[in-house]
Amino acid sequence: MIIEDPVEAELHRLYGPGARREPADAAALMAGYPGRWWVAGGWAIEAQGGAPRAHGDLDLSVPRSDLALLRRHLAGRLDVWIADRGSLTPLPPDQDPDAPATDVLPDECENLWTRHSGADPWEYDVILMDGDEDGWIFKRDSEIRLPWPEIVRTVDGIDYLRVELQLLHKAARRRPKDQYDFEAVLPHLDPAASGWLRDALTRVHPDHPWLAALRS
Repeated sequence: MIIEDPVEAELHRLYGPGARREPADAAALMAGYPGRWWVAGGWAIEAQGGAPRAHGDLDLSVPRSDLALLRRHLAGRLDVWIADRGSLTPLPPDQDPDAPATDVLPDECENLWTRHSGADPWEYDVILMDGDEDGWIFKRDSEIRLPWPEIVRTVDGIDYLRVELQLLHKAARRRPKDQYDFEAVLPHLDPAASGWLRDALTRVHPDHPWLAALRS
């Protein structure tokens, strides 16, 4: 199924198209990576019971604190660009390669775009997740947190962001594809996942329309 996203279409018009990547491609790229990483976004939903649909890109994700690890791993493979509030800025591998994210990224930056060169399509959108040494912390409410090992589910040897966490991130925008993903995966949510998502949504979006379905 194809679900049009006008925001993504405009980004591609302005900055160029993205390559069609699948989770197996990401696993090959990240082979040997010494830190935590996982697949997020619509691919994570689909891998855990969601209905298949077309994907505009593939979202990799790592802890924000592991920026230096990621940059070293990608050096010589993919160029890294800072994506922040509609602008793209290159982050060359020799520019403070071991610096923490706080030193080289804008405070609000949550995404890195990657590609082989300016003549090539974009490869991956890397989502930087907030957290500390103990675990993940939700960006909109620091009381919502989980240990790092508990935010992923492994499917066919690849780690994916757990459905309930991905839906919590999608809830703020509720684009057509987000609504589609929620409705497709809802019957597959176990009671623990459904209850966790219901409690988290009640904290950050108490009037969210998904709550009625989660309470039924």
